[in-house]
Amino acid sequence: MKNEFDGIVERLLRGNIFMQEAIELLEKGMIEGALRANEGNQSVASKQLGIHRNTLQRKMRDYGLDNGRSHHRRKPVSGEARGRKRKTA
Repeated sequence: MKNEFDGIVERLLRGNIFMQEAIELLEKGMIEGALRANEGNQSVASKQLGIHRNTLQRKMRDYGLDNGRSHHRRKPVSGEARGRKRKTA
């Protein structure tokens, strides 16, 4: 396994792939493989990868692996809006 990995490292270096891009390629590939192996079960895939499920979901969004699902979050209330008092007429 180490010899195979060393070969991949050499190919990446010869291909002028920057480290950040190599990391992203590895992460995306491992996430895709874990999801495929676990039939899309994110909880099991995250355990196999050794990361929290929320981290897996964030990385899936980052890499476009969320199957077009949009995760809408409520916009947080700003500090100004919370501290403001209503004017009385």
